[in-house]
Amino acid sequence: MRFTLLDRVVAIDPGKSITAIKGLSLSEEYLADHFPRFPVMPGVLMLEAMTQAAAWTIRLGEDFAHSIVVLRSARNVKYGDFVEPGKVLTVTAEVLSQDETTTKIKASGTVGGRTSLTARLVLERYNLADRQPHGAALDARVRAEMRRLWALLHPVARSVGSPGAASYAPQAMAPPGGPEPAAALVR
Repeated sequence: MRFTLLDRVVAIDPGKSITAIKGLSLSEEYLADHFPRFPVMPGVLMLEAMTQAAAWTIRLGEDFAHSIVVLRSARNVKYGDFVEPGKVLTVTAEVLSQDETTTKIKASGTVGGRTSLTARLVLERYNLADRQPHGAALDARVRAEMRRLWALLHPVARSVGSPGAASYAPQAMAPPGGPEPAAALVR
């Protein structure tokens, strides 16, 4: 199962930091079970949204050099407020350090200005070709799919350069003038 837990990237400094948003809709299937009378976004999915945001700043910082970016560890994970349907989770991630295969990230998630989640993440990046004899073709497909997804998450990417290109605006895109109504983010 593949899922994207971000609706839009509102600011990015490739390889350094990112701000993204996730509007929680009551129509998301997992809310029927988590919990029937008090639907909230599961903490593990909040952590996944932070991981996905962090992976985007890594990918863009190295111009999609690695096809795979995965969570290696999550430390000091602290939960605050719940994310309920109709609310918007704003995720920020900042690169603390990076070596040839791993990146250390400081990340947080807020709802309405209140902290919902903080964590220190370590993400690992690699290419399948480095681990499998026939991985190069799959690496190319994964990179192409990530570039297409990036164009959806960050509208500036669609307007700069050719369609499907890995281009992005180097300046950060300012968030809209204040919080967006949650209804605007519901799909």
